[in-house]
Amino acid sequence: MGTNTMSVTFPGGKRVDASYNGFEIETDQAMDSGGDGSAPEPFDYFLASIATCAGIYILGFCQKRGIPHEGVRLVQNWERDEKSRRLTTIRIDIEVPPGFPEKYHKALVRAAAQCSVKKTMEDPPEFVVETVTV
Repeated sequence: MGTNTMSVTFPGGKRVDASYNGFEIETDQAMDSGGDGSAPEPFDYFLASIATCAGIYILGFCQKRGIPHEGVRLVQNWERDEKSRRLTTIRIDIEVPPGFPEKYHKALVRAAAQCSVKKTMEDPPEFVVETVTV
């Protein structure tokens, strides 16, 4: 399987798992949605991908400049339209400890904005979904 291919299986209950590049990504639904709550829900991984993507750019920014990243933390919050259940706002706060050089504050925001997950959401790809007999 190439790096541009992910396969999904249904191991039981409300579990839906993905295999990608040698990794197993387990998902489940919450108990109130009929699952066992044994793993994060797929949408949780979506949200985590945004935050961790921004995080790797922040980490890289600090490492490249030799800036200590201890005490730096990203906190992501989101809002949904209650009727449609769609996200309306995603906010990422970059928390820095006292003494973190203020001259880098705006640069951290620019670094986080380079996140490829965020950029993909801003300019989404075409989705092609079809049934294939194998």
